[in-house]
Amino acid sequence: MLSAAPAHAEQCGETAAGFDEWLANFKRYAASLGISRSVIDASLSDVTYDESIISHDRGQGVFHQSFAQFSGKRVSSYRVKKGRNMLLAYAEPFQRIEQRYGVPGSVLVAIWGLETEFGAGTGDYPTFTALATLAYDCRRGEEFRAELIDALKIVQRGDLQPSRMRSAWAGEIGQTQFLPSAYLKYAVAIDGGRAADLIGNSEDALASTANFLHAKGWRRGAGWDEGEPNFGVLLEWNKAPVYAKTIGLFADKLEGRGEQ
Repeated sequence: MLSAAPAHAEQCGETAAGFDEWLANFKRYAASLGISRSVIDASLSDVTYDESIISHDRGQGVFHQSFAQFSGKRVSSYRVKKGRNMLLAYAEPFQRIEQRYGVPGSVLVAIWGLETEFGAGTGDYPTFTALATLAYDCRRGEEFRAELIDALKIVQRGDLQPSRMRSAWAGEIGQTQFLPSAYLKYAVAIDGGRAADLIGNSEDALASTANFLHAKGWRRGAGWDEGEPNFGVLLEWNKAPVYAKTIGLFADKLEGRGEQ
């Protein structure tokens, strides 16, 4: 991605040493792609290297748990009860969303609940600090340099101000946690328009999630558990099989499947 960047822009590091130089080069690269100076300054002027983000990135052992361990901690009776309440509270929007995209409300509520506790915890990290730290880091630098550019494009497009962009440690934005690249491609308002608010508007976030799944090949009326047609689409949402299976289990429970 950085073939057109200044010579030093491709360097990476595993400590704060060198981050400021890297960031200065990255700003020049962003400008070369057409990102305005005002957007670059507003978004990146206060960015610092955050070691806690690297610790999170190195410590994702949770995805190596068994399905029983992983899902048992996340699909609680409390969360299922709250999810069913959400299905009732948003019944009309879910009907509209399923009509347009083919994705049932139970799947969307499962994702919503697992990602942010139904919008209650969208993240406390400054998005640009999170993305810049991972973009500078040597492990997944190329991937997150692209995400950092896309986050700047979100600001330049007028969707969000940098001050509103607080996220999870990996820079995922909004109530169902979209990386900036997904935000640019799939964010839609509940009415189908492009002026979406994935942070403050639950309906927009849910419609955007359905739009993502639809674009990845969701088959209307088909199952989503492992071995069924839509399980592969859930893996597009999160490539960890244990997570995709947990989404499916949560959705099943919301629909009362397997209950006596």
